Amino acid sequence: MDGLLYQLADKVGVATSFRDGGLIPKEYKVEDKIIRFFVEKLGYKAGNEEEIKKSLADYDKRRWQKTLESINVVEYKDIWFDAVVASTIPTSEFKLKVFSRQTGQQIDVNYEIFDTHDRHTIGKTEYIKWCFRIYNWLEVGYYDVELEIKNNKYKMVLAVAPDTCYENPVIKNSKVWGYALQLYSVRSDRNWGVGDFTDLGEFIRICGRCGADIIGLNPLNVLTHDFPENASPYCSISRLFLNPIYIDIQKVPEFRNEDMNGYWEKLDEFRNSELIKYEEIYPLKVKMLEKAYERFAAEKNYDRQQAYKEFCKAKGEELEKLAAFQTLYEEKSKKIWGGWRAWEEEYKNPASKAVKDFCIEHQNRVEFFKFMQFEADRQFNEACTLIPQCGLKVGLYRDLAVGVGQDSAELWANSGLFIKESGAGAPPDAFFTTGQRWCLGAFNPYVLKDVAYEPFIKILRSNMQNAGALRIDHVMGLMRLYVIPDTEDFGTYIRYNFRDMINILAIESCLNKCHIVGESIGNVPAGFLEALDEKHIYSLSVLWAERQDSGWGDFSKPEAYPEKAVTSVGTHDMSPLRMWWFGYDIAIMKDLGLANNDDTISAYHKRETDRRLLLKAMDEAKVWPEDKPRQGDYLYGESYPEGIEEAVNRYVASSASKVFLAQLEDILHVEKLQNLPGTDIDKHPNWRRKLPVSLEKLEGDIAYIRNVAAIKKAR
Repeated sequence: MDGLLYQLADKVGVATSFRDGGLIPKEYKVEDKIIRFFVEKLGYKAGNEEEIKKSLADYDKRRWQKTLESINVVEYKDIWFDAVVASTIPTSEFKLKVFSRQTGQQIDVNYEIFDTHDRHTIGKTEYIKWCFRIYNWLEVGYYDVELEIKNNKYKMVLAVAPDTCYENPVIKNSKVWGYALQLYSVRSDRNWGVGDFTDLGEFIRICGRCGADIIGLNPLNVLTHDFPENASPYCSISRLFLNPIYIDIQKVPEFRNEDMNGYWEKLDEFRNSELIKYEEIYPLKVKMLEKAYERFAAEKNYDRQQAYKEFCKAKGEELEKLAAFQTLYEEKSKKIWGGWRAWEEEYKNPASKAVKDFCIEHQNRVEFFKFMQFEADRQFNEACTLIPQCGLKVGLYRDLAVGVGQDSAELWANSGLFIKESGAGAPPDAFFTTGQRWCLGAFNPYVLKDVAYEPFIKILRSNMQNAGALRIDHVMGLMRLYVIPDTEDFGTYIRYNFRDMINILAIESCLNKCHIVGESIGNVPAGFLEALDEKHIYSLSVLWAERQDSGWGDFSKPEAYPEKAVTSVGTHDMSPLRMWWFGYDIAIMKDLGLANNDDTISAYHKRETDRRLLLKAMDEAKVWPEDKPRQGDYLYGESYPEGIEEAVNRYVASSASKVFLAQLEDILHVEKLQNLPGTDIDKHPNWRRKLPVSLEKLEGDIAYIRNVAAIKKAR
């Protein structure tokens, strides 16, 4: 039976084995129970030999059971689709209409019909697969196809993709630089202890004054309302909407200073704390927004009311579902532990009468959650109007998380769209021998195509809002994703329709004029990076990965860096330069029990070698500050090398890569890690670190001034 099961798994897209991304790749054979689990979750029974044989037959005839597929994704140079029709019906009975979704107009298409010579018999009926080839030049975008056959009408979406993703002309034809910024970490004299959209606007102004053209932001998506301590920006409840914690309460039109009577003194405490106090800041912001909403509902300001109605109309059903989910969650979490999947059955379906009745009964609260999204959207858009005013040539480089939390509005609203009872993660590797469980929902590839990729398209569009570029987190997820059953420790890879996914990404990139960057750190399939390059999807590059001999040899010379890349010294998951230099990251791993004594000793020895190699690279590139030349070898126990952050920034900024992002954590000598992968807040305060210097003092900070000068010399 194993042979039949593996045959079915291969057809369906479930990996029966895989290799990890280690220096010495290791082969993993997937257990049959895992294979069977996912084959069945994707819609094919596999409990015994008879079921598998039937599922194989069902798979082979699935395309023959409907006239048109829900969507056909093609490139503009070769526009076609196929139709399955009974062989007794002549092509003279076919009538084709095509409508542009961009304009709403019918397109007069010139086409031919070809016999593919592909036939299949179901019951007593023989079917032919006809190919419709359209010769018109069609704009990149989406089209509604209507095929009439003997008074029966069949519909599908035709997605026409460009050859490549959009390339920002400034990035394509020159080198630009900017900053990687965790917005929540911004410290300012006026915010409430967490960065907000007003801070974003001020940082845009700062970039304009220093000549930076791009700001790389963390994901801004809405997080759990009832548990603000769940602060990871990569585990949202909806990738379609913004996190209200970024609202500047004092900029809300309905806010009144008297609302804060008795609370003002708390703001100094929030601002001065080393870590962000999410559990206090977010509830206070919500309390103030509730008062603002009461005035908004009562005062009936015409302009504000109209803007709110237009926003709600534009966001449509998705906004209604998010607000319903948040209202329900707020109520249910008082008595039920375990998230929405532990709710009563009638509340698990957003279309149920119970949910509709609940929303009617709690209409005011539903409207409040919509109001928070309305105000967050308004303030975000307002901040982004400063981008052209301040002369930033690219603007925001936003970040799209690979998935959404399992306990999320996205899964609740569209539970059938995701692979049930499982979550995305990472396979075993040298650092995580049992793999990583991210607890993120993973799209069911078959259901996703059945709904014409609409959810994926909406997520892309939402995160391209106000973005000159978009980072696709774990971009390998366009091709395959490692998914783990909820009850198991290991999982396997689920295959997606890569051609469709990457072409839809290209369509949205062009329609939204958004440059695409793919984060491809991890287990990368053979040929995958070449496919990204063909689509002009830029890569990510970091100093620590640009090494010879798989990370053991010399640092790569700047001219050897990839050209079509966004490069930086590190990332939010990597140690800031000063922390790396002193090996504090190694100590943390030891203290938390994530490394044993032997591993720790080896890590310190390697770090000493790495430091010498880094100094050597800086020497050869002649990037040390002229007034702060290298003074020695800086062995352990000696001081931090003066000017090394300038040298390192100048080194990476001088690389061949089109985009360089400086990290304020490096510039400002931060010694602590923003996020330690594989840990929760009980072990490490992830996503809570603030920058040590406020926005108001940043431009006067000598380290900032010197590093900007060093970067500009190289860029």
